[in-house]
Amino acid sequence: MDAQSIEQRRGVWDAVKPYVEKESLASFALGLSSGFPYAMIGATLTTRLAQDGIDKKTVTAFTLAFLVYNLKVFWAWIIDGVRLPVLGSMGQRVSWMMVCGLFVIAAVLNLAFVDPAADISATVIAAVLVGVAGASFDIVIDAYRIETLKPYQLGTGSGMSQYGWRIGSAGAGALALVVSARHGWSAGYAACAFFALPAMLTAMFLGEPERRKVVVEKRGVVEVWSSIAGPFAEFFRRNGAVLVLTFILVHKIGDTLANLTFRLLFDDLKFSNDEIALYDVGLGFWAYLIGVFIGGVAFAKMGLKRSVLISLILMGASNLSFAALAAAGHSNWGMAGAIGFENIASGYGGVVVIAYFSALCDLRYTAAQYALISAAASVVGRLLTGTTAGALIEAMGYVNFYLLTTVASLPGIVLFWWMCRTGLVDQAMGTAGEDRAELEAGQSS
Repeated sequence: MDAQSIEQRRGVWDAVKPYVEKESLASFALGLSSGFPYAMIGATLTTRLAQDGIDKKTVTAFTLAFLVYNLKVFWAWIIDGVRLPVLGSMGQRVSWMMVCGLFVIAAVLNLAFVDPAADISATVIAAVLVGVAGASFDIVIDAYRIETLKPYQLGTGSGMSQYGWRIGSAGAGALALVVSARHGWSAGYAACAFFALPAMLTAMFLGEPERRKVVVEKRGVVEVWSSIAGPFAEFFRRNGAVLVLTFILVHKIGDTLANLTFRLLFDDLKFSNDEIALYDVGLGFWAYLIGVFIGGVAFAKMGLKRSVLISLILMGASNLSFAALAAAGHSNWGMAGAIGFENIASGYGGVVVIAYFSALCDLRYTAAQYALISAAASVVGRLLTGTTAGALIEAMGYVNFYLLTTVASLPGIVLFWWMCRTGLVDQAMGTAGEDRAELEAGQSS
């Protein structure tokens, strides 16, 4: 074998190696479990409620169940600083992974056996419980992922996590649709409950993350207050922290506002469950994976700043495709194009934006700070969806609604461009991404 062939094989292996490292594979398994609770109270529940004859305003109001994810910052410190009795001997992250995983399974099974048509109040409570369980599971999953990944693996690990998230979300959504069409929604939901197992098994096999840092060992009043206030105080001491948080709050308004209404559009355009499963779940799944791959390559070749800026533009523009679908009416080609564009943009953005948000964390407060960041990332869009989306659609129609969501993406694009120009992106970085030399080495590998 000549030197050129050896070099080519080495180049291929260097490109593939980050994806088969145990930390990246762990991120994939964690993503599987993180994605499925979202599907249970997101698009899947929207379809279930619409088919049960629930009106649009009530259906979109159910997106307020997602607000529990935005409130997780208020109890994330517990997962950082409270040691569980008995189970605590397994390790802080591992023990909480077990407890939160069991909570998610129980909550999804509870939602499986409520009847929205008979008791909408019970359905609301059940959906909120899934939100609480899923948010708690996400806290420990995100902390475990960030503390397991090395700085140079943040891009690859974020990509693998997004692969897992999409497979978990799409797999659970498709399974629920297919099973419900044959055996009813209760069976469909119950079949999905055990998507929680991959994260639980990963934590059991890998154990505690090597990069985890313990803040305090004592449990007095001062230490407890430090666990609660410390993550916020540390973040806001950074230069440009307020602007960074502002960007986090506004960057995804249009995308969130649009995404949580797609199933309403499909129902009004008379797409069947099988068509939704084929295009929204099936085609969307593969398009998302392609977007994740493109995002990983972009992060490696262009670096964090340029790749994030491009992702913001793509996610905003993707809403235009749904305005076109709404104008075209029931069109399988139109649905395929809109779903394809949307999912490629989301997959791309999921890699680079999550890598950036992960790098913002201080390893002493990983759970609490990532909870703050991820909660802030969608809170405005979810509030607007739950309180105004249904009324806006009824007042202005789907076409104008999706044009409005495109315009809503502009503030985030402009603000991040300005942060790049002024150096605030680097100045506000946390210890999870502070080793810039190692991170850049990972980007160019």
